[in-house]
Amino acid sequence: MNANARFTHMQDGTQEDWAIIAADFSAYAKQLPSRIMAHLKLLEGDFGGFPVDRLTHSLQTATRAWRDGRDEEYVVCALLHDIGDTLGSYNHPDIAAAILKPFVSAENLWMVEKHGVFQGYYFFHHLGMDRHLREQFKEHPQFQATAEFCAKYDAAAFDPAYETLPLSFFEPMMERLFAYPKNSIYKAAMEEHTTA
Repeated sequence: MNANARFTHMQDGTQEDWAIIAADFSAYAKQLPSRIMAHLKLLEGDFGGFPVDRLTHSLQTATRAWRDGRDEEYVVCALLHDIGDTLGSYNHPDIAAAILKPFVSAENLWMVEKHGVFQGYYFFHHLGMDRHLREQFKEHPQFQATAEFCAKYDAAAFDPAYETLPLSFFEPMMERLFAYPKNSIYKAAMEEHTTA
């Protein structure tokens, strides 16, 4: 878009200014899957001491979930669960959850947001931490599903010999998932501008 809003403080914005911004936002939002793909590619070659790099781990987690018959939303959650590793070294699940929040169910969101604590069951004790930290959530309805995600897909996804699907396989799923938000304060406004 070539037009720009004219205000220097938001309080001075006009309907015309916000029409320009909304149109630009709509075009920009459609590129979200491409931006997420580009960020996922930053994980390539980053081993962090693990047997596979972080991109391969993400792809392998998603591949295992896909081959186990999980739906596309779940598979994309599996793919993106560690996308926050580059920016959130101490809270990577929160980064992934923030990206996914407008687009996924509350159940899948909770799983992604809490997977770090649940994954700790497999290694926290080697670092002098409490491997049973996840037990604080034992009464939560998503406890078992999150434990299963870690056991079946996340913790198992460090095998250099596993036949992992390429990122391009998951791209159409991401395009479908990120096409329209399910939960966003901007949802109604976006629907109005895309149908107008």
